[in-house]
Amino acid sequence: MKILHIITSLGNGGAEGVLYRLITNDVENEHLVISLRDEDKYGPLLVEKGIAVECLNMKPDKPSLKSVLTLYHAIKKAKPDIVQTWMYHADLLGGIVAKAAGIKKVYWNIRHSDFNTQHTKSSTIKVAKACALISNIIPNKIISCSQVGLIAHSKMGYKSEKIEVIGNGYDLNALRINSRARQKVREELGIGKYPVLGMVGRYDPQKNHKGLIKALHIVSNKGYKFDLLLVGKGLNKHNSELYHIIHSYNLENNIHLLDQRTDIPDIMNALDIHILSSSYGEGFPNVIAEAMACGTPCIATDIGDSSVIVNRFGKIVNPNNSKNLANAIIEYIEKLENSPESWLNLREEGSKFIKSNFSIQSMVSKYNTIWQT
Repeated sequence: MKILHIITSLGNGGAEGVLYRLITNDVENEHLVISLRDEDKYGPLLVEKGIAVECLNMKPDKPSLKSVLTLYHAIKKAKPDIVQTWMYHADLLGGIVAKAAGIKKVYWNIRHSDFNTQHTKSSTIKVAKACALISNIIPNKIISCSQVGLIAHSKMGYKSEKIEVIGNGYDLNALRINSRARQKVREELGIGKYPVLGMVGRYDPQKNHKGLIKALHIVSNKGYKFDLLLVGKGLNKHNSELYHIIHSYNLENNIHLLDQRTDIPDIMNALDIHILSSSYGEGFPNVIAEAMACGTPCIATDIGDSSVIVNRFGKIVNPNNSKNLANAIIEYIEKLENSPESWLNLREEGSKFIKSNFSIQSMVSKYNTIWQT
């Protein structure tokens, strides 16, 4: 089949990453991509893989008649068997225009897990509500990345009978237990004497770095030694707000700010424990699956599908509770230091669980099954 993907943007986000992994690993179909905005991060990467990418440089929240006609003609020219849209603006605009262009099979992809007005833009909620109103007539199926996303969208009014859940899939050739990578990163950073904790995720209120640092202050005050690696956009020495938080809790010597890295599998291998302290907004947190695939046990807040991914191979705590998070970290540090055999088993079983349930091949197969309906 020829499948045309219409996505709001091709930036460094979760939906964009899943789209990239999906279509670069699917050998059954021909894929093309239209970005309503620009090529950003993933545009050039897709082109490198031989996938045609067209960028319309429009404003999806305020599309002009000219840009809508450009999208219409691009769809007519591509003559796809299927249109798969990604994210709300593309679901709404791409879905309607695809139907107008005569495409009979249209599929939406949804990523949100909640619509709390404190955390979600009003414009996003408005577009999602508009999608809900036409969800019975535009898409053949709606693909959600998480169980919580299914529930949240059903409550908003999406046609729940059309929603199918497909968890994210990962390249498990890259994401695997790798002792050499572990040693390389630890030598580079001069760490390993104490337990190595870490969190991969951009500096954003959603990730609640302040809550994590507060929890680690409690851990430190109880006499536990550790190093913490913070990896992601904005996690660098130029972030005065973050530096002030770290300084106020007297953890300057414990925390390593690594900013964005391109060697995430190596980072995950270097950690003893990965922590996700998010307060809200997660759907299917990629970093948990990535860490576990590399044999790194996870402590995560009960947001999105965290508990589905962690299963029985990690620890789930309530969000926005630094005391509970601190207790979980202490429990795992003690298990790491005092029960090496059970810790090794936790690492290996967690990695096996991810490989059995969240491989890229499994995700591709599930998408193909839905596209054939």
